[in-house]
Amino acid sequence: MDAMQYEITLPADYDMGIIRERVATRGHLLDDFPGLGLKAYLMREREDGSPVNQYAPFYLWTAPEGMHSFLWGPGFQGIVNDFGRPVVQHWTGLAYEEGPAASVAPRTATRRRLPVPMDIAPARAVAQARTRHAREARVDGVVASALAIDPRHWELLHVTLWAQEPAASERGSGSDACERFQVLHVSAPERADLAGQPTGTSVR
Repeated sequence: MDAMQYEITLPADYDMGIIRERVATRGHLLDDFPGLGLKAYLMREREDGSPVNQYAPFYLWTAPEGMHSFLWGPGFQGIVNDFGRPVVQHWTGLAYEEGPAASVAPRTATRRRLPVPMDIAPARAVAQARTRHAREARVDGVVASALAIDPRHWELLHVTLWAQEPAASERGSGSDACERFQVLHVSAPERADLAGQPTGTSVR
């Protein structure tokens, strides 16, 4: 499993209705994309309390060929044509869990990015993160949750999809705080395969 995300930060006065319309008219195009476990079309906007207006789709790939096909194909080129070429962030998948609300369409997503401290062994950091992830995925309202790591920058990534707005206690605070996004659409042609993906090592 590979996790991937790019962020398109837009002007403060940008009409975010344009992004909603884009997803409404184009989101279905990846509903049967080979190699795609799940794509959550994420957006956050200043009028909803975000520091920025941003379109930030998040992907979980079951096969590297699917990710490559998308990045070198017309789907991603459409992003490049309309917004310029964004930095594509990439993490190796560590865990994926379906939550108690797995059958519900998600409305909200949270993202937590945590550095792996220099004074902790990578194996210990990953084991602790997996334990926390398994516990948090069982919280009421969780649709699905993914854990991944970027070993270049030694960063852990937790992304959770929620059936409704999560409680303040689930969003954390300080360095442990989550960023919140609206979920506009989910394409999940191979979602059922994500739980069976090998984790802990790259599948590329």
